[in-house]
Amino acid sequence: MLKQIIPALRIALAMTLLTGLIYPGVVTGLCQILFRQKANGSLIVKDNRVVGSSLIGQNFTSPGYFHSRPSAAGYDASASSGSNLGPTSRKLINRVKRDIEGFRKENPAYHGPIPADLTTSSGSGLDPHISPASAHAQAARVANARGVATAQIEKLIDQFTEDPSLGFIGEPRVNVLELNLALNRFVPQ
Repeated sequence: MLKQIIPALRIALAMTLLTGLIYPGVVTGLCQILFRQKANGSLIVKDNRVVGSSLIGQNFTSPGYFHSRPSAAGYDASASSGSNLGPTSRKLINRVKRDIEGFRKENPAYHGPIPADLTTSSGSGLDPHISPASAHAQAARVANARGVATAQIEKLIDQFTEDPSLGFIGEPRVNVLELNLALNRFVPQ
């Protein structure tokens, strides 16, 4: 029996060292060398202070900023989750109605259909992007709050619209944090 236990313990120890320490250490080291920004959370630093991550949505409420999608996680990365409410859920229907009313109240100059991503949360509840249509729907409010022409804000939206990944994966999108930081740089309040 000892002939079987000792080799089994050696293999368990070797695999623990290999897969639990050596492999993760090598991968982490390579990522720090080759992809430092991404490996450290894609943090955005302004004036030597971290202001957010380009990968995680944030809640902007001021009229002078573009607003993110609703978040089922309350924009808290440790609580990442979807709402898990189905299309017939009364709770979901009421929340969407409230979001529509709130959007109409905040954006009285916009009369078109409200883009779906302004009233629905993403699967993780932390999506940092909105559609270009959602950004353009908010342009008049942001321009008014900042005292500039809507065309100037529309141009900034177009500059910060990202193409689908690899040219065909996903949809065009706008990173809300990066767009709001650009607003502060180019159109201060």
